[in-house]
Amino acid sequence: MCSEKSEDGTLTLPAESAGADAVRSLQRLAELAGELGSDHVAQESCDLSAQASEGRFFLACIGQFKRGKSTLINALIGEPLLPSGFIPVTTVPTVVRFGEKRAARVRRQRGQWQDVAPAELSRYVSEEHNPENSLGVAGVEVFVPAPLLKDGMCLVDTPGLGSVFAGNTASTEDFLPRIDAALVVIGADPPLAGEELKLVEAVGRQVRDLIVVLNKADRTTDAERVAAADFTRKLLEKRLQIVVGPVYEVSALERLESRGPDRDWKRLVLALQQLTLDSSYRLVRESCERGVNRLSEQLLAIVVEEREALCRPISESEQRVVATKEILNSAERSMRELGFLFMAEQQQLSDLFVNRRKSFLKSALPQAQKGFESALRKGSRGMGPAYRRQTMREAQRIVRELVLPWLEAEQAEAEAEYRQVTRRFIQIGNDFLEKLAEAGAGGLARMPHALDADGGFQVRSRFVFRELIEVAEPASPLRWLADLFLGATGLHRAIDRSAVEFLGHLLEVNSARVQSDILNRVQESRDRLESQIIRLLHDVTKVAEQALVHARTAQQVGAPAVEKALARLDRLETEILPLRRAG
Repeated sequence: MCSEKSEDGTLTLPAESAGADAVRSLQRLAELAGELGSDHVAQESCDLSAQASEGRFFLACIGQFKRGKSTLINALIGEPLLPSGFIPVTTVPTVVRFGEKRAARVRRQRGQWQDVAPAELSRYVSEEHNPENSLGVAGVEVFVPAPLLKDGMCLVDTPGLGSVFAGNTASTEDFLPRIDAALVVIGADPPLAGEELKLVEAVGRQVRDLIVVLNKADRTTDAERVAAADFTRKLLEKRLQIVVGPVYEVSALERLESRGPDRDWKRLVLALQQLTLDSSYRLVRESCERGVNRLSEQLLAIVVEEREALCRPISESEQRVVATKEILNSAERSMRELGFLFMAEQQQLSDLFVNRRKSFLKSALPQAQKGFESALRKGSRGMGPAYRRQTMREAQRIVRELVLPWLEAEQAEAEAEYRQVTRRFIQIGNDFLEKLAEAGAGGLARMPHALDADGGFQVRSRFVFRELIEVAEPASPLRWLADLFLGATGLHRAIDRSAVEFLGHLLEVNSARVQSDILNRVQESRDRLESQIIRLLHDVTKVAEQALVHARTAQQVGAPAVEKALARLDRLETEILPLRRAG
């Protein structure tokens, strides 16, 4: 049964503050889950009822890898509490909530909350110390005395999408059902990548409150920010069929370091405060209702499996468990065997796009140099440092005009190649689903992560390449003095040579990114398919094994025990169904 106190020992608010019926439904679900032996559902029901009775809701920061989500949360709470850096940092979703004093706690899978020092958070949430959540961290909560959070808002730092760490992306997607509102953090380059759009669409189907933030505004031009904001708003409105509010242009790092212009920072904070003031009750109530529906479905799946096990001969249930385990072992074995074949196909893909890149550079470099020389002849030659900046900007413009159209062509080619490479995985996924259906596991479609046996595994096959064009590094003091001398003496040719080298460097770096982007996306999709297959089969096997144990015990006692067990399941189902409908 759920405790009447929160984890830190403070009394919770009355259940009526968040919708008494939904809170009571969650508490009852926790009790029913205990009767059915589902510790996971019981724990999640208790967590959600405690969250609701305290009037808390989750505003999740979502977006692509390196959008600055952790830094944005740090700026909103007014201190650099969450780790941030130049490599993927956040490994597991981290909830930042109000507390009278600064504190943190961590919960391992199937474990209790453990207090940790806030300074030690990176040990549990960073990719460096907890790669792809190898420590099995199930939850992280940070308590801060931030005024923005005092009335129930909890900020959630989610792992970024699109990094090379596939486990991090899966961790963010697993957290989706618990999101009540979203802070969509975008950039200008590109404003919204394909993986981000997929996530925002998934969130938009379950919540109505989306606040869009264009972070790192200090690193882009006014024109880039306007274009990115307009593109994002139109795309989201088209995909979600809703009116998207303003796109807030901010620099979280500037705010955290108390420098630079305010931009839209005050407007963003006001929007968050208004969200709490106007919608907190509704957000908490809707969170409860979604949780009741989702968790009750999982319990109903267990009830169905337990009933079927009681009604069939034990030998059939044993064969069912054996068959499911064999499918699980076959899946794991096939994933290992297919890995070697997949590595060879990945190498072929790598060779293909290396050759395409070489062909592009062979034609693009002379074209770029010719256009650059023409631009230099037309331009004016002034002071050395200013002339260097002018030539570097011209090199960037020319490379951008050459590379970006080429990326569009490569995108179409990459999608076609991607479909070819992953077709074997999709077929294997469908084969496993068919075997599960033959083993009698089709009735477990209510299980979490269950897949559509008709549609099979669907893998995102659209690549969106980032349009970042590397910028010239600021000149050092010595370089500046040398440029000043060269300009004063009319020796601009040295600067021209540097600019030509920079132009070639831009072409090399940006064209090379295509190959790495493609291979990373393919690897990430492969890992996700493997994870989905194995996780589904483990869930199915666990429920089937538990049902077999209970059925064997009842049938050994005799018919009265079986009848009693069936009556118990009927009672549990009768109690669960109204909870789901109410939710």
